[in-house]
Amino acid sequence: MEMTAARFEELVADALDEVPGELAGAMDNVVVLVEDHNEEAPDILGLYHGVALTERTSDYGGVLPDRISIYRTPILRMCESEDQVVEEVLITVVHEIAHHFGIDDSRLHELGWG
Repeated sequence: MEMTAARFEELVADALDEVPGELAGAMDNVVVLVEDHNEEAPDILGLYHGVALTERTSDYGGVLPDRISIYRTPILRMCESEDQVVEEVLITVVHEIAHHFGIDDSRLHELGWG
């Protein structure tokens, strides 16, 4: 599947708009970035880099924002249509936001967001 970087970024923004307001409002010190791929694991679709809200202590402060990376190339490689890209971007965004809230992969799979 081919898609411009700008269009892919629009789809990530659209996926973020789908996050319920109470969850979006609870996100703290996190930024979502679109990148081509992860150098160390080029097939992963997204990655949360940071300290989950459930693991932050009173010592947490004065740190750079956590990052959620959404990787364009592997998502496009696995999809055959724009509709599939839209769905996979949404799943990936929700999955990585869940990590920000301290939800692990096994629980995400149980919930259907694996």
